[in-house]
Amino acid sequence: MNEACLSTSRFIAFFDECGDHSLTKINPELPVFAMCTVVVEREAYARVIVPEMAAFKLRYFAHEGINLHSRDIRKAEGPFSILQNAQVRGAFMEDLSALMERLPFALFVTVIHKHGYKARYGDGARNPYDVALEYSFERILHFMESHKETALPVIAEARGKNEDNALRASFHRLMTEGTYYNKAERFRKLTCPISFRRKQDNIAGVQLADLCAYPVARKALKPDAEKRPYAVIDPKFYRSGKVFGLKEFPK
Repeated sequence: MNEACLSTSRFIAFFDECGDHSLTKINPELPVFAMCTVVVEREAYARVIVPEMAAFKLRYFAHEGINLHSRDIRKAEGPFSILQNAQVRGAFMEDLSALMERLPFALFVTVIHKHGYKARYGDGARNPYDVALEYSFERILHFMESHKETALPVIAEARGKNEDNALRASFHRLMTEGTYYNKAERFRKLTCPISFRRKQDNIAGVQLADLCAYPVARKALKPDAEKRPYAVIDPKFYRSGKVFGLKEFPK
């Protein structure tokens, strides 16, 4: 499928992650790896998501070139130092939650509990990135088949040449070889070119994925903790019969 066809695809996917995928040094504060993918309709992305996110930024900043980065928001760093003011922070977070509720997207997240995963598989453990990619795109495959669509451009934030090449290779392997539960023939019907964009490109969809990833990771670590950010995005998870857009492994 050529570039012109991809530019008219019904859907676009964006993904980002929370936490790292190392099994040798596991962060005690965040011992999970979460891969988050949001799938949006191209028309809704152009007419709703991009302008609404820009309008949100302009309510708090001088321009829309600010990246909505979850970590910086939580820590009130960089341009988000304005959130050190409790009154501003309260209004900002309430406004952000309302924005996330309004935006139309389907959510797919895989969370790898690294201690449990390492304990189960030991030296035979695969890279959590590869595992998360498979689980997420098995569900995205179901989504695409249910909508009778085959073209899905995928956009990820660039992490560095080696990291991007490794992800590109994993993605190609998945799309050509399939998974244990889904034959290669099914994946090969999809056209999912992956491209990497720099943070300074200010891609709204990648920021949307970033904003979803951390609340899901924290919920996986502390299931009983009531957090508004997770409650807001929970309805966005893809649900169709027994297929659910959230996968935690192992669990």
